[in-house]
Amino acid sequence: MNRTLVIGDIHGGLRAVHQIMERAGVTPKDTLIFLGDYVDGWSQSPQVLDFLMDLGTKQNCIFLRGNHDELLLDWLSRNNENFNETTWFKHGGEATITAYSTVSETTKNKHINFLKSLQNYFHDEQNRLFIHAGFTNMHGVTYEYFPKLFYWDRTLWETALALNENIAKDSVFFPRRLSLYDEIFIGHTPVTKINQTIPIKKACIWNVDTGAAFKGPLTIMDIETKEFWQSEPLPHLYPNEKGRN
Repeated sequence: MNRTLVIGDIHGGLRAVHQIMERAGVTPKDTLIFLGDYVDGWSQSPQVLDFLMDLGTKQNCIFLRGNHDELLLDWLSRNNENFNETTWFKHGGEATITAYSTVSETTKNKHINFLKSLQNYFHDEQNRLFIHAGFTNMHGVTYEYFPKLFYWDRTLWETALALNENIAKDSVFFPRRLSLYDEIFIGHTPVTKINQTIPIKKACIWNVDTGAAFKGPLTIMDIETKEFWQSEPLPHLYPNEKGRN
């Protein structure tokens, strides 16, 4: 059976990617939707991009843009405008800079092209939205004035977390953004912030970022059945590294 599988934030943890692919029994017939943040944290950011680029030649893959992917693109492209390298360094960029010290210019240029090709969101025929972070426009993603919010926004998830479950969907108090799509799949804000390490659903939103950048596992989930598979917690796979901890 052909499946569509969604993958949470990787943050340089290639060993975890290999684990979830094996544990989920991924085949070339499966469609894979990656929610972004492939880099920054663990030591294999360049290798993660190499793996994804190769994987995209073998099966149907949808690669979304995360905020850390944009940060890496700015650094590789030497785009210093509005780029705070010190802040990036503290949030996973240190490991990425170290990892790229041995990467050739040819490979760096391939990574630049890949990062430029990432999609801001994917909206399927079943009215499911896949996006790294969120959006703020009350009419949906196609009306968003500020595309960077697709991979920086946290208010969509925070709104879903704060929503009183007793408020009816047709109530004037129900957040309009949460009524536009049948399901929304996001990453960006790890569920470890609410002391969870599995995919969490709030309102129509599935958050698949299970904290792989920190002390949690990486997750892959079947969007139809909601069955999911996880790697070992990333500190177990990289015992001599700090990740973003």
